Amino acid sequence: MLNEFYLEVEENSARIDRYLAEELPDLSRSRIQQLIEQGKVQVNGKICTSKKINLKVGDRITLEVPEAQPLELQAEDIPLDILYEDDQLLILNKPADLVVHPAPGHSHGTLVNALLAHCPDLPGIGGVQRPGIVHRLDKDTTGAIAIAKTDIAYKHIQAQLQAKTARREYLGVVYGAPKTASGKVDLPIGRHPQDRKKMAVVPIEEGGRSAITHWQIQERLGNFTLIHFQLETGRTHQIRVHSAKIGHPIVGDPVYGSGRSVGVNLPGQALHAWRLRLQHPITGDWVEVTATPPQSFTTLLEILRRRASISS
Repeated sequence: MLNEFYLEVEENSARIDRYLAEELPDLSRSRIQQLIEQGKVQVNGKICTSKKINLKVGDRITLEVPEAQPLELQAEDIPLDILYEDDQLLILNKPADLVVHPAPGHSHGTLVNALLAHCPDLPGIGGVQRPGIVHRLDKDTTGAIAIAKTDIAYKHIQAQLQAKTARREYLGVVYGAPKTASGKVDLPIGRHPQDRKKMAVVPIEEGGRSAITHWQIQERLGNFTLIHFQLETGRTHQIRVHSAKIGHPIVGDPVYGSGRSVGVNLPGQALHAWRLRLQHPITGDWVEVTATPPQSFTTLLEILRRRASISS
């Protein structure tokens, strides 16, 4: 059985292997290069023979990914904070300490292990290694994440994410006080030129891809600010990179943050996937959920409010 992906290039891009690695983050760049060598990638109906070709606007890509070899995944009875569930779809409020899928060093205690116990029929949906996982959240980002329970749901939600019809809204606490009440960051994002584990603002001509983040201040907290973010695109680490670039990094971000301590014990960056809205794959109705922020997030806000009131 093959998993097939269909993509249409929206802007002149870098090499095809880099484009696919960023568009399909569950596939590593080396895995994509391997698939190209195996003739599993087509561009405009013709088999792609080189990982180095540059893409143009309107190019249509078909990618065939052979079924993943099963891992020894064990179902584990891990409590889940369920926001919505029916026979097609499951939406959870992910805590910061729950890794999404097994990887070296995290073979147990992941979201996938928990899902296998909750949904025994899940293996095979979207690939054995990551059953049902349609999109992902960074390890320490909390909040709403959608899980497909059928192949139909998997393909439908994936298409919504690629077409940007699914709406993802976040709450984040940042350092500093923006001068305006709202704004838009329109800066391309790509792999960091020196550190391949990080993302960065990278010009389009150097391989960056369009990334747009809308933001609006929810609450001013002295030298900190609670911001509501809405993604127009969905690049890896997009909010974290954009926030840092405009001089207001997310509090507690170990990669893009300032390194300053706020005196609050945070499990990671103070960024929460607050609201998720998508179309039901069968009924076509809109499903919208709101995920309650974790205790560490609300504690941070309470402490910053007290500090702000004392200093005012």
